[in-house]
Amino acid sequence: MNIRSFQGKTPQLGEGAFVDDTALIIGDIQLGDDVSLWPMCVARGDVNHIRIGARSNIQDGSVLHVTHPHEDEPDGHPLIVGADVTVGHKVILHGCSVGDFCLIGMGSTIMDGAELEDYVLLGAGSLVPPGKALEGGYLWLGSPVRKVRALSDDERRWIEYSSRHYVELKNQHRQG
Repeated sequence: MNIRSFQGKTPQLGEGAFVDDTALIIGDIQLGDDVSLWPMCVARGDVNHIRIGARSNIQDGSVLHVTHPHEDEPDGHPLIVGADVTVGHKVILHGCSVGDFCLIGMGSTIMDGAELEDYVLLGAGSLVPPGKALEGGYLWLGSPVRKVRALSDDERRWIEYSSRHYVELKNQHRQG
């Protein structure tokens, strides 16, 4: 079964949410309306919670996890993903916070305590170190990540289009 309870917490799926048969979600997870998790994704809310906002999509092979509460971090690090976010293939999101209308490029890693404001475009293969804050409205790129330039109006429209496109695509997949 690809949707599993853990220690009394069962993933909650919003209306129209789609979890591919090969994806796995475990524990304290809430998916908003029209969220999609694509093949081979793993979302493990076993030691803290994961929340994903409406119309966001998590693409193939991505790994989502959290950090448990402990002495140095009494709340640990949950994973919060805003609405209308596109997470590219093979991304690692670990105990971070991603604002609305972000696009996370393929193969990127965002680590514990990192915070992305709304409208961040994160280039493929980027590394966002623990605790790093990324200002919204910019392209960020590199390992470690650095601010490159302000987003163009076309890039903002593309980010908005991407989440709408994935809602349409997951509806097609749900219909067979």
